[in-house]
Amino acid sequence: MSGHSKWANIKYRKAAQDSKRGKLFQKLVRAIITAAREGGGDPSANIALKNAIEKAKEANVPMENIQKAIKRGTGELEGASYEYVMYEGYGPGGVAILVEATTDNRNRTASEMRFIFTRHGGSLGEAGCVSWIFEKRGAIYIPSQVDEDELLLTAAEAGAMDVVKEDSSFIVYTEPSALNEVSEFLAKQGYPIDRCEMAMIPKTTVQVSDTGEASKLLKLLDALEDHDDVQNVYANFDIPDEIFEQLESA
Repeated sequence: MSGHSKWANIKYRKAAQDSKRGKLFQKLVRAIITAAREGGGDPSANIALKNAIEKAKEANVPMENIQKAIKRGTGELEGASYEYVMYEGYGPGGVAILVEATTDNRNRTASEMRFIFTRHGGSLGEAGCVSWIFEKRGAIYIPSQVDEDELLLTAAEAGAMDVVKEDSSFIVYTEPSALNEVSEFLAKQGYPIDRCEMAMIPKTTVQVSDTGEASKLLKLLDALEDHDDVQNVYANFDIPDEIFEQLESA
């Protein structure tokens, strides 16, 4: 899973420094609207909404915008109605790809997803074709400067499922319903938390060792991420570090 996690960290840093702040704000606001629409406007009772609000705050989305987005989701304010959709397909090398999106026009978004997959050497599949490869987990990112053994013990005490060191972070994985509880426990123990999120974690990975194929795959993933409707992209690839570094510096 190392390749996917490394890419996830790279795209997160890229988003944090993104000059296209308006586009990022739009995606974050859409996530809040959709979460409030599906689970209600109380973040203490709606984990998806709580996480969407935290991400928006991290990106400095104004609180007024956040409140308006919640009210649009619950129907208290009028506006475009977005719904959550998931697309599944394959990328170069047979890599399984899941795309989470919010849209006000399913047909338009599906057509555009198909175009992006095809243009970059992939193929959009039917519902269920790759989702079975992934499982939903809570993910808590902690800077790698902390003591690993102490973190393992504390995470186990908190009820975490696993701790993985990846790039410049430790990732503490939890059951989806335990994300908030575990993150709050770790924070009370003094651990600095970079971010918390729900993630789809691949059960198995596909090794992509060819530089050309790896380049095509990353271009496909970046094109999907860049689409206005897309919230998250998950894939089960594992690209060797030396190829990753070569492509990143190109």
